[in-house]
Amino acid sequence: MNPHADLDLGARRTPEGVRDRIALSMVRFMRFFADLFFRKRYGHRAVVLETVAAVPGMVGGLLQHLKCLRHIRDDQGWIRELLDEAENERMHLMTFVRIAQPSVVERGMIMIAQAIFYNAYFFLYLFAPRTAHRFVAYLEEEAVISYTQYLNAIDAGAIENVAAPAIARDYWKLAEDARLRDVVIEVRADEARHRDANHGFADQLTRSRNPVSAGAQGRG
Repeated sequence: MNPHADLDLGARRTPEGVRDRIALSMVRFMRFFADLFFRKRYGHRAVVLETVAAVPGMVGGLLQHLKCLRHIRDDQGWIRELLDEAENERMHLMTFVRIAQPSVVERGMIMIAQAIFYNAYFFLYLFAPRTAHRFVAYLEEEAVISYTQYLNAIDAGAIENVAAPAIARDYWKLAEDARLRDVVIEVRADEARHRDANHGFADQLTRSRNPVSAGAQGRG
């Protein structure tokens, strides 16, 4: 039985409006440089990009927490979802660090990328949370593609299907003889779920700003 049969790994959201197109353009800009620098070194790409991917959930959870305190209202489950996303992405990082062993240069890139991205995303979420969630969703769409390419490279023999590190076996409850391929399948499924969750958050924010449309959908 496929535990991820509920996921549509090929799902892509067509941008609606200027803000969505801006979010997608930012993601494609980042993807261009990632492809240029890492090319087929998928393990090293994962190490650097997962340090960035773990930022939005923590930032979103923090700002949603503060917003709920200011307005004295319930968070509708957003905070836990966002913090769980941040923790999940951090576990992706810890797993691929053991597989890829990042170089000194890559560790320097991690520090610079995190410093820039944290501040940029903080202000994006502060002033345009819907666009921020859409940006993350598009980023996760690209992550699903990257991990599918990683999986194909493993299946083709271009990348050795090494043993899964203990941290991955424990986190995803994998078998003792699990391999890298099993880990990539789990990580890709996580990214697809984050994609769907962030598109859902962006859709909710859109409906909250357009109560007429929301009401019409509720009556349909």
